[in-house]
Amino acid sequence: MKAYISIFRLRVAVQLQYRAAAAAALFTQFFFGFVIIMVYHAFYASSSQVQPMSLQQAVAYAWLGQATFRMQPWNGDQEVMAMIRSGNVAYEMCRPLNLYFLWYSRLVSLRLVPTMMTGIPMFIVVLFLPTGFKAALPVSAAAGGAWFLSIFMALLLGCAISNLITISSMWTIAGDGMQRIFPAVIMVLSGLIVPLAFFPDRLQQLLRFLPFSGLVDIPFRFYLGMIPASDIFSLGLLQLFWTGVFVIIGIRLVSMGMKRVVVQGG
Repeated sequence: MKAYISIFRLRVAVQLQYRAAAAAALFTQFFFGFVIIMVYHAFYASSSQVQPMSLQQAVAYAWLGQATFRMQPWNGDQEVMAMIRSGNVAYEMCRPLNLYFLWYSRLVSLRLVPTMMTGIPMFIVVLFLPTGFKAALPVSAAAGGAWFLSIFMALLLGCAISNLITISSMWTIAGDGMQRIFPAVIMVLSGLIVPLAFFPDRLQQLLRFLPFSGLVDIPFRFYLGMIPASDIFSLGLLQLFWTGVFVIIGIRLVSMGMKRVVVQGG
């Protein structure tokens, strides 16, 4: 365990060097956040029906999505995928460590540090925006605590999904296919583009059982008080269940991939 923690700490130190990238991402998330919120304003102004979320909840949901955008499993670990393509993965195989958890620990830092560098400053700023565009603090301390636990489990789940994308490069030439498919699936089924509360009732039941709701929809609804904080146990177990499923699949795939990998040269 100490070895994986050391790798995590080293990767954190590396991620902290990308301050210019964090500043650019901060500007980008602000821009898209305002675009999404203006769409919500137009939608609520033009609709006379009662919506499953208030406008203020939808605005806060949008800012939460932008604050945690870089935590989502959009791609795998590019350095590891490059090592697999070049054959330098042989150096990884020489380490007295489990390859799956070695790559997983790298991904945790890859998702956590950029989110902290951009998401936290951005969300602090949007708390002070004018009415109609600003976010809000959790509805209660219990909701905030449930959100914190749920977003941590969302991080673990997202890294397990990201690791599958990394591992898939053992069977593909470039690995770009999975990195194109997964973002589209995740953005729709997680509720990042359209909150799952706006989907038809029957479809919501299915989507909320799928793993992708644990990335966005479940943590955000805890934050907004749409789910009672006491449900953290049942829904947290659902998030951990899917994390375990993806971890087991990933470990199995790494084992299979190492048996067939061919490293060119001496």
